[in-house]
Amino acid sequence: MQATSFTYDSETRTGSVLLDDGTPVDFDAPAFDAGGLLLLRPGQRVRIETEGEGPSLRITLVTLQTL
Repeated sequence: MQATSFTYDSETRTGSVLLDDGTPVDFDAPAFDAGGLLLLRPGQRVRIETEGEGPSLRITLVTLQTL
């Protein structure tokens, strides 16, 4: 699934993305670390992997979207 980086805190390695429908979804440090990224800037397109749905939707991986 693709999303757009919305927020990122480099100290905690947590943040949020916006899904293509505008829904914000938070991610935690383990999801960020799983993607091997060092930094994330607002507005970057990312690829995410998720578990669950609706209110229990959880991001398990965040990485850069490459073409």
